Amino acid sequence: MRALSPASAIETDTVSFLGVTLQPKSLQQLNMLVEQGIRERRKWIITNLNLHSLYLFHRQARLREFYSSVHWIHIDGMPLVALGRLYGYPLERTQRVTLADWICPLMELAANRGWRVFHLGSSKACAEKGGAQLRKLYPALQIEVSDGYFDERYGSPENEALLERINAYRPDLLMVGMGVPRQEFWTQENYARLKAYVILSSTGAALEYVAGSVPTPPRWSGQLGLEWIFRLANEPRRLFARYLIEPWYVLALLMLDYPRNRHGGRLRARAQLGD
Repeated sequence: MRALSPASAIETDTVSFLGVTLQPKSLQQLNMLVEQGIRERRKWIITNLNLHSLYLFHRQARLREFYSSVHWIHIDGMPLVALGRLYGYPLERTQRVTLADWICPLMELAANRGWRVFHLGSSKACAEKGGAQLRKLYPALQIEVSDGYFDERYGSPENEALLERINAYRPDLLMVGMGVPRQEFWTQENYARLKAYVILSSTGAALEYVAGSVPTPPRWSGQLGLEWIFRLANEPRRLFARYLIEPWYVLALLMLDYPRNRHGGRLRARAQLGD
């Protein structure tokens, strides 16, 4: 998978800290980015980063390879906004965009523009229910769904059949939500063979929220950095380590990196202003 420099595609601001480089965008800016990618027939991978994926980024070389080769990485999680601010970047709360907030505005845009959408992920029942709910909300929406429980090994009969189905549909927008890092690895392995324009490789539980199979946290909690409390309360066994153990690892990384690079954001901002 060959990377495309974001700067060569569209003017953007980037932020870099703890080994990652991001292009923070608001929900409206992300919609504009998807629309540009489809209109210009780009083959872009747009993904996101939160505290959990940052933890895995530093633990898995293969995931670091994936993030180094994608085209756009936006922020999904207030801790990343806080970390960016700590390093001197003027990040705003609106630059934290999660699919729980984005999926409906994005599907409304897809319906208005006549895009073909394919969603891969969730259980079969959840995928079908979520797809049906989105068609009900947006009658003009063209969307196909497929569950994420299949043999994703490259070359397996199930994976080959899935690729044939996706490519026969030729989606303008492909959404992949099979959990980190499975969704990223699948996207990376099959990127060259996918006949789709914009690929959202990290849609997480977005369709499960739409289907109602996972309770949606109060939307005000996201902008305050409190959404994790509601998610942990609903899925304590699955999310215990993610929210109560992994952050300590990231904190250790921060303590090692911050004394050396704490002025990085401020220096880059001055350079961009020509100071």
